[in-house]
Amino acid sequence: MPSATVAAQPASPPRIPPDTRPVSWTRARVLAHGAARPAGARTVPLGEAAGLTLAEALAALHPLPPFDTSAMDGYAVAGSGPWRVRAAVRAGVAWNGVLGAGECVEISTGAQVPAGARAVLPLESVRAAENGRVSGPAPAPGRHVRRAGEDAPAGSRLAPAGSRVGPALLGLAASCGHDTLTVRPRPRVAVLVTGDELDRSGVPVRGRVRDALGPLVPALVAELGGECGPVRHVGDRPAGRLADALRTAVEADVVVVTGSTSVGATDQLRRLLGGVGARMVVDTVACRPGHPMLLAELSGRAEPPQHAEALNRAEAVGLAPSRWVVGLPGNPYAALVAARTLLGPLIAGLSGRALAPLPHAPVRGRLRPAPGLTRLVPVTWEGDGAEIADGHRSAFLRGAAVGDALAAIPPDWTDGSPAPLLLTTG
Repeated sequence: MPSATVAAQPASPPRIPPDTRPVSWTRARVLAHGAARPAGARTVPLGEAAGLTLAEALAALHPLPPFDTSAMDGYAVAGSGPWRVRAAVRAGVAWNGVLGAGECVEISTGAQVPAGARAVLPLESVRAAENGRVSGPAPAPGRHVRRAGEDAPAGSRLAPAGSRVGPALLGLAASCGHDTLTVRPRPRVAVLVTGDELDRSGVPVRGRVRDALGPLVPALVAELGGECGPVRHVGDRPAGRLADALRTAVEADVVVVTGSTSVGATDQLRRLLGGVGARMVVDTVACRPGHPMLLAELSGRAEPPQHAEALNRAEAVGLAPSRWVVGLPGNPYAALVAARTLLGPLIAGLSGRALAPLPHAPVRGRLRPAPGLTRLVPVTWEGDGAEIADGHRSAFLRGAAVGDALAAIPPDWTDGSPAPLLLTTG
């Protein structure tokens, strides 16, 4: 379907059926995560795996540690002292001898403990070391020795599939013998920022505003585990420009559209999605801010046969390969809330990661709960709980910029009662 057809859609949005209601904020996160199907797995070198997600459990290819290892600098001793020193054993070089009673080797931390040794006597416990002999208190059997396989036997599962590959996991994988990891790639995300009123640099002139979402959304996508291409700015007029932009986003797994999600004269996204038979997974959320957020599926594989005609039209404008559309409000803080509500769980699902449980903490501050709505407010750590930060109107990012988390304040919240927290990095 050419973009001109989209532009010719009626100016009023499709009527919402009487039984359609905004989903709860908690339910919206679950729906966004559960709708996604993980991408196919691939094998990459360790150096390319950071930030990706394990597609298979990480198993130990050999015992950890791989041999009996000294945990201290000192002497590996056999029997009772004093002990005759037979050799010096350093990390990385094995000594092939066998210790008999009354014998020892000088040993470094990390070196292989020789056969026959019962324990390691630390240097600071040595009373005397002269004439080739060492004396000191006899250590208990096994003292300061890390036994082979003590941390993990060969073949043991060290991290489950769905684990995000961070620095510690990379080091763990290397330590147990892996040169590559089987992972799921980052979901590819295209960002379309809509609006005729946006300036992209400098101080905006009268009647215009500076684009905040162009810089914000790609950074957030990276934090959430996605891969973002260059941001495209799409004017509200003429009406077919959004359809054209969606058509060219065929390489993306997710298309994020900022603005154009409400029901005003220039808000095109819902009309466009309705015109191509998209499946709405989330259509508005009972929260403040971010209420008009949406998540739609454009793939035809899960659609019933009666929607084939609409799906063919979606393919005609190039929408079907994009697969997912996340609609965010145009106000910056509302968009941030919506992205953490829908885009974060969606990227986690596409990556094969579980939906992270939300910690709860007491939240204190002045806030009026909204009947029937979850209020998302920035908070900072304060003592054993969190304090509501100032500056969280739907268009204002100050509170989120300096806060440590977003608190999901339920309708029955009272000052100091616990609330779920979305942890953030700013």
